[in-house]
Amino acid sequence: MKSIARALREKYPEDRLYILLAKRNSGSFTYDGIERGGERVCLEIEEELEKIQKKGGKITKLSVVGYSLGGLVARYAVGLLEMRGVLGQLQPMNFVTFASPHLGVRTPLRGWHNHIWNVLGARTLSMSGRQLFTIDNYRGTGRPLLAVLADPESIFIAGLKRFKRRTLYANAVNDRSAVYYTTGISKTDPFVSPSRVKPNYLIGYEDVILDPLHPVSPLAPKSGKMTMAEFKTSSVGYLRNTPLVLALAVFIPIGVVVFLLNSVFQTFRSSRRIKMHESGLAGIRVENYRLPIWIKDIRGTVEDVYENLNTWQEESYLRASDDERDDGQLNKAETKIIALERRKSHPQFPTLALAPAQFTMVDELDKVGWRKYPVWIHNVRHSHAAIIVRIDKPNYREGLVVFRHWLNEEFLI
Repeated sequence: MKSIARALREKYPEDRLYILLAKRNSGSFTYDGIERGGERVCLEIEEELEKIQKKGGKITKLSVVGYSLGGLVARYAVGLLEMRGVLGQLQPMNFVTFASPHLGVRTPLRGWHNHIWNVLGARTLSMSGRQLFTIDNYRGTGRPLLAVLADPESIFIAGLKRFKRRTLYANAVNDRSAVYYTTGISKTDPFVSPSRVKPNYLIGYEDVILDPLHPVSPLAPKSGKMTMAEFKTSSVGYLRNTPLVLALAVFIPIGVVVFLLNSVFQTFRSSRRIKMHESGLAGIRVENYRLPIWIKDIRGTVEDVYENLNTWQEESYLRASDDERDDGQLNKAETKIIALERRKSHPQFPTLALAPAQFTMVDELDKVGWRKYPVWIHNVRHSHAAIIVRIDKPNYREGLVVFRHWLNEEFLI
């Protein structure tokens, strides 16, 4: 987030824009769950506003920016700010996310692959991991937190609607932490096979920012014969990747063990912090942030652990020829959602095999209105960090084009 703050400061002086970098969720604190992160951020914003006011200053407008998991924490915090009346006292301007997994990190899979990967695999992670895989039960609602965040009757959507502009930037390719469908709030992923599509870039932001209305055009299928040039390119690519494949064959078993041990350790540390948080020993009076989350009730009473694991699975799709018996574990309402999405699936860009709750999230979040920009990072193997220039290296500089587009075309001051 420091790179984002730096880009904002270069564009706007201190007398025009006050910048607060939230600090309470740094390091392993992101393991503690999206709601606790949101409570920390909400408190931090309230404390900062109070401090400015005591010094004789006055904040009149508010913009919120989130990167990766921070985008979900920001959406939760916005709901709390709405609940506590803060947004009603300010003019909400921009809500922006960069590479944030709005639909979670569940890999679109069907059948037993789904059960092994998305259910059993997710249970090795901390509270944040369970929420990202949508296997949690948020505050006894019987629904995952991400589904509640997208509920049109919740304070979270009410707060989000207050902002004049909602913008997201999503990596089209090479994001091993959060793939396009979830960061772009989409039921399809036209970038699964990059070699089969032609990218359409925005004028002035070529090779990085894609046209949001027409991001790609399908390429005509090539003949079955491979040209000499293609053969050479394929061979060179294979030889370059051979050391990586050999290394993975050796290190993946070791990595899995290390990952599981680290998960146990971080989950243990997180559980201790959660107990302190819930008991009020972490400096936050949680009762101030546990008021009703539903609008009608209010009226009546007044982010890197899962990073590389996701890339081990190939996405599945919904097709008209699917065996509907694979939907046997769904209830009647969920079966109806899947059947509808299956009928709408197009052969060119088929609908991903998302969970019923994820399809509903897409529909409800789209109703709020987002300006969505796919980003095509070329110079690094892992684009998740490059989209915000998290490391100051030459091959991360494509992220500066993202910042330039955001500040010149999207950010309202």
